[in-house]
Amino acid sequence: MDPVKLEALRARYRNASGADIDDADFRKAASLQFSGSDRRKWPFADPATFLDAPFHPTAMESADLGGIDIALIGVPMDLGVTNRAGARLGPRAVRGIERIGPYEHVLRMTPMAECKVADIGDVPFRSRFSLESCHEDIEDFFSKVVGAGVVPLAVGGDHSMTRAILRAVGRDRPVGMIHIDAHCDTAGEYEGSKFHHGGPFRQAVLDGVLDAERTIQIGIRGGAEYLWEFSYVSGMTVIHADEVAKLGIAAIIQRAREVVGDGPVYVSFDIDSLDPAFAPGTGTPEIGGLMPREVLEILRGLAGLNVIGGDVVEVAPQYDATTNTAQAGAQMLFEILCLAATARNAKRTT
Repeated sequence: MDPVKLEALRARYRNASGADIDDADFRKAASLQFSGSDRRKWPFADPATFLDAPFHPTAMESADLGGIDIALIGVPMDLGVTNRAGARLGPRAVRGIERIGPYEHVLRMTPMAECKVADIGDVPFRSRFSLESCHEDIEDFFSKVVGAGVVPLAVGGDHSMTRAILRAVGRDRPVGMIHIDAHCDTAGEYEGSKFHHGGPFRQAVLDGVLDAERTIQIGIRGGAEYLWEFSYVSGMTVIHADEVAKLGIAAIIQRAREVVGDGPVYVSFDIDSLDPAFAPGTGTPEIGGLMPREVLEILRGLAGLNVIGGDVVEVAPQYDATTNTAQAGAQMLFEILCLAATARNAKRTT
């Protein structure tokens, strides 16, 4: 090694602390982690929150939610499932995952240094038995968040909840959607209910809060394809899991950006989009799914879109002995947070 270079490295780093960092992007992340020069909070200390964000359970008592920009919200409800129950425990499982972030190395950003982010707790429900009243409670809660000018990011819970959230974020104008899932979730009514987790996006389109022609569904597969005629008739773009390798991730990102355009867009990630080898803890696993690396690349490729909300759903931890499913869910929540933070900051500068 060049002795001159070695001496320069020794002079700069021999007595440097953990927080003594020159790169501006790295330093921004370090400033959130280090107290003083070399002390960091232990990741396994204190009560768990989403992405280790500050916990503000009383935020809803203030008209502006205490001045935060992005709210992380738990939705522990799974009354809409059609197979295995258990996603009601998803928020707890995702909160329990340690060491996600604070730095996103591909996007070179630290979202919690860019925006005020807080975990504001879970949606309070009136009834543990009534799916319809739970949806009303979700819509009411998220309407207050949106009305305060705060971007909501939710962790469920089953996918039926997203229709209620879309009714809140799309109340003034229909939104576009990036939907990553094994299932289109555009089925009709059956067994006396049209509000189950297999049909939220049909209902959202019919409610006038979701723009079908600005919706793309990625990772679709499985034997329930016959239920999803509505996706094709309404004008949604559907990319099946078996098409991903043929098309390539870059082409899928380009298509997604073309579909949603410059308008407001919601990002909905169902954990069963991943192959169950990576995420077994879910109620409706489908073999032949996406790899986590593929989903990460897709989400990172959406940076710059006008993301006004998002969710991670269908984590059912009792079917997962390794916590891999919740780990994947937490990482995808972090990536969606990066997208929302980027969009929020872009609006500030225009």
